[in-house]
Amino acid sequence: MRIAVIDGQGGGIGKLLVEKLRRALPEEVEIIALGSNAVATAAMLKAGANSGGSGENAIVQTAPAVDLIVGTIGVVVAHSMLGEITPRIAEAVARSPARKLLLHLNRAGIEIIGASKEPLPHLADILVAEVRAHLHEQTAKGSRLLQTAAATPVSKNFDA
Repeated sequence: MRIAVIDGQGGGIGKLLVEKLRRALPEEVEIIALGSNAVATAAMLKAGANSGGSGENAIVQTAPAVDLIVGTIGVVVAHSMLGEITPRIAEAVARSPARKLLLHLNRAGIEIIGASKEPLPHLADILVAEVRAHLHEQTAKGSRLLQTAAATPVSKNFDA
């Protein structure tokens, strides 16, 4: 599984998410740090991300190629994070087929009605639990596919 952690500015939230994900997930899970700037990417790499990229093009090119995207709601809002999230970044993240697990911090001027008012560390823990559940679900799904493939007889007829 490939997880993109997207952040901007100083990368503090992304750093927190990478640290918690790295501790909670198996080593086989690839965590990719995508920063809207080099400072954010460096903070996430230092926290334990496997690889990283910085800037609009890195995010636009990587977002469609991952299984899961985590960050704040601002990553799908153009001009958020003091303008670091460009319209192309917001669109690429929103259009990505990856499942998105986004924290609802009100830094983009967006209030999500019904969202809990938990502090950031608690929200990060909830996000990590969701990632673990998703990983477990995908692993179980993959096991079922492997079992089905193993049980399916292989045709010996090679005439086409």
